[in-house]
Amino acid sequence: MSMEQLARGVKEASIKLAAAEPEQKNHALERIAASLQERKAEIVAANQQDLERSQQENVAPPLLKRLRFDEEKITDAVDGIYSLVKLEDPVGKTMLSNELDQGLELYKVTCPIGVIGVIFESRPDALVQISTLCLKSGNSVLLKGGSEAMETNRILAEIIISAAQEAGMPANWAALLETRADVSEMLKMDEYIDLLIPRGSNDFVRYIMDNSRIPVLGHADGICHCYVDQDADLEMAGNVVVDSKTQYVAVCNAAETLLVHQGVAPDFLPEVKKRLEDQNVELVGCAKTREIIPVGAATEEDWKTEYLDYKLSVKVVSGLEEAVDHINTYGSGHTDTIITGGKENAAYFMNYVDSGNVFWNCSTRFSDGFRYGFGAEVGISTNKIHARGPVGLDGLVIYKYKLIGRGQIVEDYANRSKVFTHKKLDKDYP
Repeated sequence: MSMEQLARGVKEASIKLAAAEPEQKNHALERIAASLQERKAEIVAANQQDLERSQQENVAPPLLKRLRFDEEKITDAVDGIYSLVKLEDPVGKTMLSNELDQGLELYKVTCPIGVIGVIFESRPDALVQISTLCLKSGNSVLLKGGSEAMETNRILAEIIISAAQEAGMPANWAALLETRADVSEMLKMDEYIDLLIPRGSNDFVRYIMDNSRIPVLGHADGICHCYVDQDADLEMAGNVVVDSKTQYVAVCNAAETLLVHQGVAPDFLPEVKKRLEDQNVELVGCAKTREIIPVGAATEEDWKTEYLDYKLSVKVVSGLEEAVDHINTYGSGHTDTIITGGKENAAYFMNYVDSGNVFWNCSTRFSDGFRYGFGAEVGISTNKIHARGPVGLDGLVIYKYKLIGRGQIVEDYANRSKVFTHKKLDKDYP
């Protein structure tokens, strides 16, 4: 089957899937979750093949960490699916209802986007999250994973697609692509694909954005910041910074730069240095930082770098405004947090930092669709249209206008024999 035939089949399936009832979709999700549990030994065995091959090919340690899909991660993925089942269906919600004239009613109603093309690297759990979110939101999906996860992706896709079809979902609602050539073809298929979601490195996402006419939702970098303010509880600050950096370093919501108010830097930096180095984190810092603690020199490039590794750049700042300016200059609009006891400073930070996620006294690692209660996420968006931040179900629906009349024609309003009332209605689409 050619790539075009495959994409056409997925497009045709998307029309049927869009009309699926919530109960049907939830039944399919439950069947997927059960199938993943039943076949977890096969999944782990396939993943082990990918890990061994990738180690022989000298794949970087952060990518290897993302690639691992063991029983614990399978359990997490299954828990995410059951959480998704419990969420309200995003399709068919009335967003607006207006009477244009008596007997002429306009409704704005949520509907699926159509066909989502998702291109992701390394993380097999992304395949599970994305495909199930697309199913719940009524979207068909074309999945292209990285070659390093080839065996894991194959068995996951086979389990998910077949389980959903057994539960009554249309054939061809999802498909797995495997070759690099498929990506090039995929980027040209604006006739069949409605939205692209890339998940991977900065260069990878930029390539997708630069080489397709299809709308792209996503982020190129995850340069996240922790700012420790003068009024911070330093023990709390240490806990937040260490968690933001080390809880899982190879993800886009891990902290990459620590900003510290000059008033607390002499007390805070030595202690946090010890805690971070206990976690094998390499620190580099500005000149003021290096006057307080012995670390390597940070360069201009460090402020712009998403390490995805055990490395953190540190800068001592004069105050809140300099911290915010630094974040807005070097950050990627992903996630940034302030640790402070001052409500006014927190409000300033959260209003003026231009990011999709701004936090007060908590770890950047909370920036996640599952932790937000979205069930899971297809990715994080730093876009400022359609969807921003963790993109869950609400980011995978659009809307259509539905107008119900009784034979009205525009000529009657053009010649003023009738006039519009334009009244708001407090009712859902029937």
